[in-house]
Amino acid sequence: MSEDEGVGYGGGLVTITEGEWAGWSTWRGDSFEQSSGPFYERIDEDGRPVSAFRAEPRHMNGAGFMHGGCLLTFADGAIFTIAHEAMADEHGVTLSLTGDFLDPVSVGQLVEARGEVVRAGGKTIFVQGMVTADGKPALRFNGIIRKIRR
Repeated sequence: MSEDEGVGYGGGLVTITEGEWAGWSTWRGDSFEQSSGPFYERIDEDGRPVSAFRAEPRHMNGAGFMHGGCLLTFADGAIFTIAHEAMADEHGVTLSLTGDFLDPVSVGQLVEARGEVVRAGGKTIFVQGMVTADGKPALRFNGIIRKIRR
């Protein structure tokens, strides 16, 4: 699948085979996430989940920096990537997402999110993480996921 095939195709996580994101996966069929990002994910060399995308002009606010809503949308998707194992193939919804903006993000920067599950038990999963732009901290976030029945 090429980078441009995400929107409008069936659902599910698919691996990108060409371009900058070859070897990464994206959620095809999630039109909001694809048009907001598109966002990609993989397991890094340390065995930990990472989400990423490239900052484009359409992600910027009137001042020329990435819109805070774009960063929070990205973090919202990233909490599910980070919590993938704890989700145990269940669906979930975001109960809470908070963020502290640390530094602006500019066009062209590689935006990545990494984090950890702080607590998981029953139906609730607590996640914390950091979004970086070219390795520099840009957003610290905390999220709570609630598992739901299919």
